[in-house]
Amino acid sequence: MDTKELLKKVRKIEIKTRRLSDNIFGGEYHSTFKGRGMTFSEVRQYQFGDDVRSIDWNVTARYNEPFVKVFEEERELTMMLMVDVSGSEHFGSNQQFKKEVITEISATLAFSALQNNDKVGVVLFTDEVELFIPPKKGKTHVLRIIRELLEFQPKSTKTNIAEALKYVSNVMKKKAIIFVLSDFIADDYEKTLKIIGNKHDVTGIRIYDEREETIPNLGMVQMQDAETGTIKLVNTQSKKVRTAYSNFYKEQVNYFTNTFTKSGCGVLSSRVDESYVKKLLGYFKRRA
Repeated sequence: MDTKELLKKVRKIEIKTRRLSDNIFGGEYHSTFKGRGMTFSEVRQYQFGDDVRSIDWNVTARYNEPFVKVFEEERELTMMLMVDVSGSEHFGSNQQFKKEVITEISATLAFSALQNNDKVGVVLFTDEVELFIPPKKGKTHVLRIIRELLEFQPKSTKTNIAEALKYVSNVMKKKAIIFVLSDFIADDYEKTLKIIGNKHDVTGIRIYDEREETIPNLGMVQMQDAETGTIKLVNTQSKKVRTAYSNFYKEQVNYFTNTFTKSGCGVLSSRVDESYVKKLLGYFKRRA
């Protein structure tokens, strides 16, 4: 992708996702993810209706008239986007690949954080951490994140969610809002998720395609594993083969849902041809 085409794509995603974050998600994000608590801001003269428990008695005694303490939410938070860039994300049977939907959701979340003056960081992962962008504020930083999501070329095609979670747990010392965006066609990350879930506010966002749920009866079909590159001849006429695949896929989905729920983490699933806007809004409102 040349520079001109890349900038055009970045701009297109910015316009779409920033409009969503400004008009829809900014307020929902703010009410869903609270700050670290209330911090003292100033004192002002007592007004009718003020809580008497907030009276600053020292200042009141000094000026011989009532003054109250004013507190405000300590708002600054850090969002970390953990984005799966393995081979299976380049699948899509309709208008978009899973990777493209994940990029849009990531950009929307990043702009929502930007609107609330929060820091945003990114980890791009496969079966290893491919890229780490430390959390920062500002539009320029968010646009850099979008560029990386669009053009980054990972070294590996495989997936290891546990390894990525372990990395983020080590680098993020203070509590953060963490979104893990993947198709979650993986397992063996329960132990690591429990550890990171105890410290951070974690949400798993599963993006999937309807064609992944079942294999249609198409006769003998040559199929390639997007992550290992293995090519196999599959007899899709066999009901046993189709059932075995369907059961495997359901197990992966159940593992994702149960593991995140048991670890006290949020769960959200969205198909590539569905409106992720409605899914995100519904999730934020349930959390608020």
